[in-house]
Amino acid sequence: MESQIPSPTPKPPGSPGRALYLLKLAKSSHISGDKPSKTLDYASRAAKMLEANSSDGKPSLELVMSLHIVAAAQCRMGKHWEAVEALEKTLQSLPMEWIAEAGAEYSLAAFAGYMQLGDTYTKLGKQVQALESYRNALTVQKKAVGEMDPQVGETCRYLAEAYLQAMQFEDAEELCQQMLKIHAEKSPAGSMEEAVDRRLMALIQSGKGEHEAALEHLVYASTAMSSRGQSAAVASIDASIGDCYVALGRFDEAVFSYQKALAAFKQLNGASHASVASMYVSLGELYLKAGKMRDAKVYCENAIMIYGKQGHPADELAAGLTDVAAIYEALSEREQAMCLLRKALESIKNIPGEPRSAAGIEAQMGVLYYIMGNFSESHSAFSSAVDKLRSAGETNTLMLGVLLNQMGLALFELEQIHEAVAVLEEAQHVLAEACGVYHPDTIAVCSNLAGGYDALGRVEDAIDLLQVVLRSQEERLGTVHPDVVDERLRLEQMLRETGKPLVRKTSTLEELLMRPAAQSKRYYRSLAV
Repeated sequence: MESQIPSPTPKPPGSPGRALYLLKLAKSSHISGDKPSKTLDYASRAAKMLEANSSDGKPSLELVMSLHIVAAAQCRMGKHWEAVEALEKTLQSLPMEWIAEAGAEYSLAAFAGYMQLGDTYTKLGKQVQALESYRNALTVQKKAVGEMDPQVGETCRYLAEAYLQAMQFEDAEELCQQMLKIHAEKSPAGSMEEAVDRRLMALIQSGKGEHEAALEHLVYASTAMSSRGQSAAVASIDASIGDCYVALGRFDEAVFSYQKALAAFKQLNGASHASVASMYVSLGELYLKAGKMRDAKVYCENAIMIYGKQGHPADELAAGLTDVAAIYEALSEREQAMCLLRKALESIKNIPGEPRSAAGIEAQMGVLYYIMGNFSESHSAFSSAVDKLRSAGETNTLMLGVLLNQMGLALFELEQIHEAVAVLEEAQHVLAEACGVYHPDTIAVCSNLAGGYDALGRVEDAIDLLQVVLRSQEERLGTVHPDVVDERLRLEQMLRETGKPLVRKTSTLEELLMRPAAQSKRYYRSLAV
């Protein structure tokens, strides 16, 4: 009888070997980037097999990697929420206290997962959740490699940029200071990395209004970049130096810096590049502040000609058009400003992760409609902007509070007083949470709300609120400041109408905020959007 060589026994479909083979295919497919659906299939099947074969309840590194690839493929396919679910599932199985004992590989896996989750939330416009994920990533990394490791510096930079974009300057500055400490200990003097971080610190300090300090960092960064032939970076720094000079009222020095940057951008990128248009906008803003309206308009027209051409990134186009619109608004050419804002909104309305940018544009449109007396359109614009911020997870932020205040003012003009009061009460609580009870913006909203209470006949509530507002303004501005005088006259008039004397009550604003739930019926404060 003829002997037969037995064929190898095939491995069961769910065996670890099969799972690792599928993971290998998933990696290869992910790197190629051709068919994310195929990558997703391979990685999902590998993850299911690896999860089924997990015996001790702790995920294997291969399972973690499979889920990371699943999330990446889902993002490529536009399924961002599914990606969030996959990443959160992974991170729930990697608790912080366990990672510290599990070894460097698990720490790296958790770090990568948190960073990927943060990026995914960013694409969805969920800024609060994104920042929390990045913070968790930094915490894991510090425990793994130490607080002074250069890798920690790179993560601090990434996170500081995210905080800067969210206009959370204090957090951004704290991270930037940590980066500079790492450079002082680990990097050679005048390194490129330090120059980049000093430039970032300058942007943060400018955001805080500390322009002299920002200039020092920018000059340092420019010198370091110039010595290494980084012409594009130097041009960008020159533009930032010009911004600082404008903020300091040093217009001649600002013009020199802007013109220097403009010439460099033309040489590097061509005369029709968005960077050239941005310098025209900066010069337009400068000449507007200097009172040279004709020059300002000429630079705006030059910028619009460039933005009218094809090929500009949507976010740069939207930002540029919005800035030009602000200049035209200041020039009282409001129809032209509104036209530019509509184009800016149209350019980003279908881009994922841009709700905050779109909300900012709609807020500017709302202000412009309000100035033009079109209060119905103003209310619609503010309402849409508020909805976008809420969809992005912003529930207690300065921007949301400001928009709610403006929305309330539009409702007053539409004589929808009850609705206006409800919106202003929400604005009051949002700003108290975001900025503090006695922040000037919170006080301004309280002043508007008092006017709403007065209009509804809730005179006692209006008087109580106004007395606290007046006391706060007197402490901050002094008793003879024009705003304080106006507020006092308003309160005295209200008291005369009710036949009550001016009595300094001991109620605090915190106590008034706990009650359940502008300046005369036509005396309301608008906040800067």
